Amino acid sequence: MFVKICGLSTAETVAAAVDAGADAVGFVLTRSVRQVTPDRARELAAAVPPHVLTVAVVAGADIATVRDLVRDCGLRALQLHGDYSRDDFAAVADLGLTLVRATSYEAPDLRIGAYGEDLLLVDATEPGSGGAWDYAALRERTPGDGWILAGGLYVDTVADAIHRSGAGGVDVSSGVESARGVKSEALIREFVAAARKAG
Repeated sequence: MFVKICGLSTAETVAAAVDAGADAVGFVLTRSVRQVTPDRARELAAAVPPHVLTVAVVAGADIATVRDLVRDCGLRALQLHGDYSRDDFAAVADLGLTLVRATSYEAPDLRIGAYGEDLLLVDATEPGSGGAWDYAALRERTPGDGWILAGGLYVDTVADAIHRSGAGGVDVSSGVESARGVKSEALIREFVAAARKAG
């Protein structure tokens, strides 16, 4: 079970995610309560061991801006979140990063790699809202093996969501927060443990 903890902004919560066994940690580089600067992302990622994927998360920015944001931040993956096209993914392919397509479960094409991405993250219709949705609907659409589930996941709901959806991974942000935008080290550890047990 692949586990990604997203929206991190402090050294303590990054360490908690790594120590708990997360496979990936995400840093939001565009407008959000969880936004960090590219310099801050680079600083936080410097302490992350090579086996943990460091992900630059962007939404709502044009591709030229995306390239500027990620070019020097030292992260190993780029997550384009939202209404990005196949052409947009092609335009960042030369950066040499693992590409993550994060899209709504209502998107027309949920095949992994359909946009040239390496990883597919399927979220609720309102990404970042923390709202649950019909996870079982993904079984009918068969995204393929190894796709990542997001949206409305918490310590006490992640196991059921995994079982209902058939996801090969999970991504969480608001579900491990003690207040909006404030990550809890304890919840991060509990979430990773719950996802691992379910997977």
